[in-house]
Amino acid sequence: MGFMVHQSCYGTAVPQQDWQASRRPSWRRETLYPQLSGNRAKDPARWFYGGGVQTWKATEEDTGGSFLLFEDEMARDKVTPMHTHPRSEETLYVLAGEILLNMDGAEHRLAAGGLAIAPRGVPHAFKVLQEGTRMLCLHTPGGAQAFYFGASDPLGAGDDGARLVDFARIRESGRVNGGIEIVGPPPFD
Repeated sequence: MGFMVHQSCYGTAVPQQDWQASRRPSWRRETLYPQLSGNRAKDPARWFYGGGVQTWKATEEDTGGSFLLFEDEMARDKVTPMHTHPRSEETLYVLAGEILLNMDGAEHRLAAGGLAIAPRGVPHAFKVLQEGTRMLCLHTPGGAQAFYFGASDPLGAGDDGARLVDFARIRESGRVNGGIEIVGPPPFD
């Protein structure tokens, strides 16, 4: 299976899977998602029980199921279990900090500006290497939102999101809502 990992400051890349032109819908830019204009501050941030605070930029409802997008702010040493997304590609774009990504058995360091695309069904996990790491997470198409919402709670005003990581809740949300399959423990020492 092909996948892409790109680190802009190093200029390295792994070939991206081939996309069929027929998968690209034709539409007019000005008709795309008019409800996304403006500020989404009305939507609360969410504490994700895998560790971190998610700020949702676009939900499946906003995009008609085409994609979902959120920013994830994470503490150093956060790890994810090895997992796949059976119905969506997951794109990770590092805004600040650094992660160590294990994708299909190969490790890649991604710092700010780094991009990785995990195709459907490809096992991957990551570990946060720096405090204050932030990244954008994009799923195309949408389809994993029920998992993320089932594995998180909205944060209220003044709530800093300090909670314990709960992988049992993550696993249960995946079982009940789909969108993710846990295939193993974190692959990091």
